[in-house]
Amino acid sequence: MSARPSASRRTVLRGAALTPVAGLGIAACSPGGDSGATQATPTAPVALGPESEVPAGSAKLYRDENVVVSRAANGSMKAYSTICTHAGCAINKLAGTTLICPCHGSRFDAVTGKVVQDPATEPLHELSVEVKNGRIVAGPTA
Repeated sequence: MSARPSASRRTVLRGAALTPVAGLGIAACSPGGDSGATQATPTAPVALGPESEVPAGSAKLYRDENVVVSRAANGSMKAYSTICTHAGCAINKLAGTTLICPCHGSRFDAVTGKVVQDPATEPLHELSVEVKNGRIVAGPTA
C-alpha cells in the first residue's frame, strides 16, 4: 500500500477546472495567434508625408505603415518599425516621444528606439529614412 494519500474527487475536479484558465494566460502572452499581433514592417520604402509633419524635437506615428519618424533638434531624422519586439503587436499610440504598445504595455523611445518599459527587452527595428521631393520616405534602403 502506498504511503501517499490518493487525490480526492474535489482536488481532481478543481485541477480540471483550472487547466483551461491557465492555458488562456499562457496564450495571451505568446506571440502569434490572433492577439492583435502583426508583422507588417515595411518591406520597401514608403512615402509617409510632408517633411513639415515632423518638426525638430518631435516624433510622428504613421499607424497605417507601422513606422515612427523622429527629428532631432539638429534636423536629423530617425525612423523605426512600430511592431513591438515583445509579442509583435502594432504600436498604435505615441505620447510625446514615447510609443506605447496596446498589448502588454511596453514603451519605447521614438527618438532612439530603445525600450523604456518592460515587458519588451529588445529595441525597435531601425529603418532608413530620407526626404525626397519634400516628402519623408522610410523603409529598407529608403
